[in-house]
Amino acid sequence: MSMVASRTFASSPKRDASETWAAIVALLTQGKSGTAHNELLEVAGIAASTIADQAPKDHPIVVTCDGPRTRIYCIYDADAIEGSDANEDPLGFDPLNGDWRVSLPCEKDDVAWVQGALKKHSTRITARGPDDDVAREEAASAGNTHSLTFNPKGFLGS
Repeated sequence: MSMVASRTFASSPKRDASETWAAIVALLTQGKSGTAHNELLEVAGIAASTIADQAPKDHPIVVTCDGPRTRIYCIYDADAIEGSDANEDPLGFDPLNGDWRVSLPCEKDDVAWVQGALKKHSTRITARGPDDDVAREEAASAGNTHSLTFNPKGFLGS
């Protein structure tokens, strides 16, 4: 069983979608510059468009790595202004440790263009529709076509 951390960011009207993405990037990179930081900033416009569409309200941005999974939600309107449901605290681990991936939720009608736009910048940052399974999307983006086959004769030493 893997551990899951969750954070909720106040978005519009407290901050615009670009500022929200910048805050999410700061959380994920722990304020450090480098390759991951640059890769996340390269998709800022695309990520901001999904945030502006309020896709991460009900479906999280999912970050996977060699450690715990992180789910990031956004709140909007009066909830964002009031802010009591926001939790933007730093994580107690590196959410981009090892082979990390970020899956952005988007509206069903936007999946194709968001996926296409993201592919121009990153293989680690992908998009999914509201009905898509993150695990299935992760396997597809990683090109994972190999399956594990159990050989009982080899296992039992026969």
